[in-house]
Amino acid sequence: MHQGRATRRVGDGLNEKCGVVGVSLDERGAARPLYYSLYALQHRGQESAGIVTHDGFQQHSHVEMGLVGDVFDEESLSTLRGTAGIGHVRYPTAGGVNSCCAQPFAVSFKSGSLGLAHNGNLVNADELRSELENLGHAFTSDGDTEVIAHDLARNLLESDLVRAVKRTMERIHGSYALTISHDDTVLGVRDPEGNRPLCIGKIDGGYVIASESAAIDTLDGELVRDVRPGELVVLETDGSGFDSYQLVEKENSAHCFFEHVYFSRPDSVIDGTLVYEVRRNLGRALWDESGVETDVVMPVPDSGRAFATGYAEAAGETTADGEPRAEDDDGVEFAEGLMKNRYVGRTFIMPTQDERERAVRLKLNPIRSTVEGKTVTLIDDSIVRGTTSTQLVQLLRDAGAEEVHMRIGAPPIIAPCYMGIDMHTREELIAADRSVAEVRDEIGADSLSYLSIDSIAECLQKSRADLCLGCVTGEYPYDIDGETTDRDVTRPAIGAEAPADD
Repeated sequence: MHQGRATRRVGDGLNEKCGVVGVSLDERGAARPLYYSLYALQHRGQESAGIVTHDGFQQHSHVEMGLVGDVFDEESLSTLRGTAGIGHVRYPTAGGVNSCCAQPFAVSFKSGSLGLAHNGNLVNADELRSELENLGHAFTSDGDTEVIAHDLARNLLESDLVRAVKRTMERIHGSYALTISHDDTVLGVRDPEGNRPLCIGKIDGGYVIASESAAIDTLDGELVRDVRPGELVVLETDGSGFDSYQLVEKENSAHCFFEHVYFSRPDSVIDGTLVYEVRRNLGRALWDESGVETDVVMPVPDSGRAFATGYAEAAGETTADGEPRAEDDDGVEFAEGLMKNRYVGRTFIMPTQDERERAVRLKLNPIRSTVEGKTVTLIDDSIVRGTTSTQLVQLLRDAGAEEVHMRIGAPPIIAPCYMGIDMHTREELIAADRSVAEVRDEIGADSLSYLSIDSIAECLQKSRADLCLGCVTGEYPYDIDGETTDRDVTRPAIGAEAPADD
C-alpha cells in the first residue's frame, strides 16, 4: 500500500495543504502583490514561505522556513525584482519539514529559468524520481515538487511551453494545483480531476492565479473564474490577459470536499460557491438530519462557527422532529461557549502526557456562565484522531454542562488521504474501526452524529461522482497501490514511450 512520506502532526486537527499564487503585471513589481497574497493564504501552510520573481533577465528567489511575516522584510522584498513571479506557503505533505522542501522550487537550465509552486500530492512521485535519476537527474529534496520541476525541465528541452506542460501532465498522477514561472512567463495548471482549487483574478495592471479567491480580494482584484480541471493558463507577460489551453479532459472531476468543510477561508469562492454559505448550509443539513433539542449550541472555534450558525438558524425554524416551531419558541440558542487563545501556536512544546492534556486549556477556555447547568450541543467540522474532541467534551463537563452532544459537519473519516492531508494510516483514525456509538463512548459525549455524504454533495451542488470522497468511503479517484478506486482510472506507465504530440 502506498503510505506517502512522513509528515509532522500536531494535535487532533487536520493540517492544511499548501497555498500557491502567481502574478504577471505590466509595470509595477510583483514582489509585494505576491507577499500580500501569501498573507491571505497563510492558513494553508505555516511551515515555510517563498517567492520567486523574474525581471526579464534573471530569476530571483527568497524562500525560508517560517510564517510569511517572519520570512520577508523590506530588504528581502527589494531583492525580488521583476513584474512576474510566483509564491508559496507550505505545510509538508510529501517530503520532510526542512528548508530543502520549502517552495517555490527554483532551477536554471539550458532552456531558461524555472520556478514551481505545488499544492497537492503525487501518487507516482517515487516512480518518476527513480526514472529521472536513472537519466542523470540529481535531486536536492525528497519532495514531489522537485520531481515535477525536473520532468517539466526535461520536456522543455524538446518542446514548446504548452506541449512540455502537457507531456508532464500525462506522466504525473495525483492531485496538483501549480503556479509555474518560466523566465518571465507565469502559468497556472490544475490537475485533470480538479482536486485542488485554483482560480484566476484580474487586478490593477495585470492578472493573478491563486489557490483561493481571498488572495485576489486582498489585492483589491476581481475573481474571473476557476481554473478548469486539466487546464493550463498562461498569463501575458505585459499583464494584459491570459491564454487558456484545455490539455486534459475527464468525464468526472474529483474536487476535495474538505476544501469547503475545513481548509479554505470562509470568504473564499471555491469552484463557484462561497465557502461560508456552504458551511452554513452544511450546518442546516446537520440539524435536519440529527438535530437535538439542547439549551445552547456552540462551535469549536474557529472551524465549527459557520456550521453552528446554520444549525442554530435551522433549529429556530423547525423542531428536531421536523415540525414548524411555535411562535413563542426560539429554538436552540447559539452561544460562543469556548474562547480561543490565538497566541498558542503550532510549535507549543508538550513533552509529557500531562502537559499535552493541559494544552487544550491553553488553547480553549469555556465561558462557564454559558455552559454551567445547561445541555450543550458542540459542533465541529470533523473528528480525525479524537484526542481534541475527548478533551473538549471533558472541558465542558468540568465547566458544569449537564449534557454534551457532538454534531460533526462531515462524515466519519475512515481511510487515509493520499492527496495532501496528514492522515496516512487507518490506525490513527478514530472512526476507521469503530462504529458511531463506539466513537461517542470513546470521546465521552452523550450523543454523536455526523453529516451524511449525500448532504455534503447536495450542499456543494455536485454529484458524488465529481467529488473526492476517499477519506470517508475508502474508494479513491486515483490509482493508489493497495486501495480501491471509485472510477475507471490507471496511473501512467512510467518509462514507457512518451505520447505523440497532438
